[in-house]
Amino acid sequence: MPSEFLRSHAWQVSIGRFIVLLLTATLVGLLIRAPLATITVALFGYSVWSLVSLYRILRRERPLIVHTHMAKAGLLGRLATTLYNRTRGDHPRARIVHTYHGHVLEGYFGGFKTSMIIAFERWLARRSDALVAIAPAVRDELLTGYRIGRAEQYHLVPLGFNLAPFAAIDRDTRAAARRELQIAADAAVITTVGRLTAIKDQARLLTIARQIADRRPNLVVLIVGDGELRKPLEARAAALGLTQHVRFMGWRRDLVTIYGATDVFALTSRNEGTPVALIEAMASGVPGVATNVGGVPTVIADDSMGVLVERDDDAAFVAGVMRLLDAPDRAAMAARARAHVLAHFDSQRLVADIERLYRRLLADA
Repeated sequence: MPSEFLRSHAWQVSIGRFIVLLLTATLVGLLIRAPLATITVALFGYSVWSLVSLYRILRRERPLIVHTHMAKAGLLGRLATTLYNRTRGDHPRARIVHTYHGHVLEGYFGGFKTSMIIAFERWLARRSDALVAIAPAVRDELLTGYRIGRAEQYHLVPLGFNLAPFAAIDRDTRAAARRELQIAADAAVITTVGRLTAIKDQARLLTIARQIADRRPNLVVLIVGDGELRKPLEARAAALGLTQHVRFMGWRRDLVTIYGATDVFALTSRNEGTPVALIEAMASGVPGVATNVGGVPTVIADDSMGVLVERDDDAAFVAGVMRLLDAPDRAAMAARARAHVLAHFDSQRLVADIERLYRRLLADA
């Protein structure tokens, strides 16, 4: 089983909220059931102490593969492994793998800092054995737009999740969710889930909601998440006269209830890797309207399961939401959306893909 391979050969090293995956030098052909050990490393920014802590772990564990995720862990983990490989003595070289879940090269930092990050990413890519992109658009942006890595280094591995709780949502779940959230059965409910930050562009959603509320007085907009823009967004909602329509929910653990109460999911992001919340919504049987950026087209693969609109086309976004709210075949569309994400974004598929990549890297040793 793929999961046995990973469980018997891996340590999961937590760096703050970021993850570095270390595979040990245990024989690849020997699949031993064992719990996944977790080693926690205190993270002090991009500090020398964090780098030294990782280097010491590498010296102690002697991994065959170091797999990093996200920008900060990717920089520290790959730099520590490069240092380890240069001082490993007679021990096997650790293969370096980094997964790009998107990137922070647009819309996050100023020009000088972004240029420095791009330079670091190019340098680290030259020292990596494999670069994983979670969507073709992410790979193409990094490779062509930013000249990070070589084409042969890239492997496409879409994300995978435990979608079973969302796939189990049915008519009774939806009715119960509306009652729990005190939403009328006949309300038109639009939901978005994510950090309240500029790159997610929830301010645009409020502008769109104002136009929809004029046509649908029973509109309810659930904004799930928190972040530095919450207060400005609340003020904007009030200025647009949306106080009775928009609910700022904060972070929620009961996403089954949230999606269960939803008619249409809205994603207004200006940049995305793979939109996790959109995948969860579609697995819940909720079709979405989303901006055509990053990895979003791999999730809404065609117009039979949702609507894609260009990034700044508010009129098209409004039309897309209205189309889904009014569609007589919305149930069939929701079923197609659910079937698509369950087939392409399941956790077992992800484990199998990663196992194949690891085995290939070790076979080339």
